[in-house]
Amino acid sequence: MKNNEEKVKKITFFSNSKLQCPVCGDMFYREELLSGGGRLIAGSLTDELRRLYEPSVRFGEIHPLIYPIIVCPSCYYATFTEDFKAPDKDVVSKLESNTAARRKTVSMLFPKLNFRDTRDLPEGTASYILALSTYECFKPHFMPTFKRGLCCLRAAWLFNDLHRKHPEENYDYAAMIFYRKAKFFYSMALERDQKGQEALNAKANFGPDTDKNYGYDGILYLSGYLEYKYAEQQNMEIRKKSLEYIKRLFSKIFGIGKASKDKPSVILEKAKDIYAKISEEVKTMEGNAAGETQ
Repeated sequence: MKNNEEKVKKITFFSNSKLQCPVCGDMFYREELLSGGGRLIAGSLTDELRRLYEPSVRFGEIHPLIYPIIVCPSCYYATFTEDFKAPDKDVVSKLESNTAARRKTVSMLFPKLNFRDTRDLPEGTASYILALSTYECFKPHFMPTFKRGLCCLRAAWLFNDLHRKHPEENYDYAAMIFYRKAKFFYSMALERDQKGQEALNAKANFGPDTDKNYGYDGILYLSGYLEYKYAEQQNMEIRKKSLEYIKRLFSKIFGIGKASKDKPSVILEKAKDIYAKISEEVKTMEGNAAGETQ
């Protein structure tokens, strides 16, 4: 009876074949999330394009985001699935020399990580921090700048999840740091793409969550949204320039203003809502400036 109950509640499995780390050579099994069976009950979509999930009676709370990054349990080399076996020899050399730094970075936040066992929120959050460090060494055709931005955004989400469970640990402060890092990398990814320094492959999955790919418009939207929420708020001159940048980004999303397969209605609706808030904020700023000159 107990074995049957454990089988029913199972939410992940370990792959049958071992992976070999291209950096240190360690062999290990990857943990993956099982699908179906009522494990994931989709809830609302946030303004950050994160899909929330309702806890199920049978399986409880599940965090799909803690599994996409493959992490070597020995040297902490970490990437998205498609990149794990891909680094060139010179990149491997850099990653080898950075092993101690990778381990130190996450051990300061999470001293009891175990990537050979089933993951929980600490391992999931740490996996994105480790991938952030790993992609620093990758070459432009891997879109490392965008992937670092995505890692920072997901790390911020998971830090917020940790904060809800452990409000005394200041995980909300860590979340804010990673939101600001995400803002920086999303903006840089667009800039490098426009300059031809690091092309954003249209066939790639840009997420930002695991349930849907919002494509290039999703990157434009999130770059603007993160700028709106986490950029300078106090200096009015800097803030106004920031808002003008967001309006330019969103105008590219609007295009002819119609939803399509490549331009989902949710992106248009959320962008228009924020655009209206920006217009109102700019109007208030101009009103305050006029009042000060009188």
